[in-house]
Amino acid sequence: MANGDHAPAREPDDLGRLFVERVNAGDLDGLVALYEPDAVFAFPPGERQVGHEAIRAALAPVLAARPQLAPGVPAPTLVQGDLALTSTRLESGAVTAEVARRQPDGTWLWVLDQPAIA
Repeated sequence: MANGDHAPAREPDDLGRLFVERVNAGDLDGLVALYEPDAVFAFPPGERQVGHEAIRAALAPVLAARPQLAPGVPAPTLVQGDLALTSTRLESGAVTAEVARRQPDGTWLWVLDQPAIA
């Protein structure tokens, strides 16, 4: 599904919020749309998924379990030019780390995603 079919991230901080909303809605296409086509997704822990199809395959079984995520506490976002580093502390105490890139249309997509580091 094209990124235009879902609300885009206008700021890097939007990506985490959209991720939680789309997981809670069971929206697999919407989740994949948060990533650049050749993004790297470090999930399951210890593995690397590269590209939309691999990210989709990794997230599908997670969504099949119908999880409900709570928003975490974001750290201040670091932005330098067209790159941004985002991080969130989850309720469990685990921390996420992501690198987003500004797209030509001004929206943001993740290029690197480490979902949770215990």
